[in-house]
Amino acid sequence: MILAPSVLSMHYDDFMNELKQLNENVEWIHFDVMDGHFVPNLTFGPDILKAFRRNTDLFMDVHLMVDDPDFFSDVFAKAGADSIVFHYEAYRDIDKCIALIDKIHGMYLKAGISIKPGTAIEEIIPLLDKIDIFLLMSVEPGFGGQKFMEEAYDRIRFLKKYKEEHGLDYIIEIDGGVNDQNAHDIISSGADALVAGSFVFNGNIKENAARLRRCE
Repeated sequence: MILAPSVLSMHYDDFMNELKQLNENVEWIHFDVMDGHFVPNLTFGPDILKAFRRNTDLFMDVHLMVDDPDFFSDVFAKAGADSIVFHYEAYRDIDKCIALIDKIHGMYLKAGISIKPGTAIEEIIPLLDKIDIFLLMSVEPGFGGQKFMEEAYDRIRFLKKYKEEHGLDYIIEIDGGVNDQNAHDIISSGADALVAGSFVFNGNIKENAARLRRCE
């Protein structure tokens, strides 16, 4: 299992200490980029990602919650991203999504697609054989600390079954409300990667990461 703490919940007044703990206890850093339009929140620019990149070799998983993912894919690729995940809802057009996936792969990065809880997975089936990461939102995107939506379990199981039946290898990543009370069920349903922000950063990072790993 991949742990990908969302640095949206990080305590930036203790940046180096918390980053050291991340370096020792997790595989990925999840970097939420919000433009204040696609979702009602505004977060990080590329300079913050560059600061992480200078101080870690962890996989930098960039989640674009923006109206113009094509523009921001260039910006964050140059800043040091290892993956670019964007929202289907930014386009709702399969051909445009495929073009951006191809562009991201052309920058030698992993490409992913994400959907909000209200979007049917069936809409994006034509993309599943083209992506490296499927980021399933289990809360409405935009803010940390929300409660996990239990409808996500059936969606995870669908993604796992589809992947196995079609011989695909995309990573199923779950984002929203993940904690040690639901992680076992999320993993058992088929998730490969857990994004956890509030849970990981509320207290001791090492201990909280270990609590999630015990749920495998």
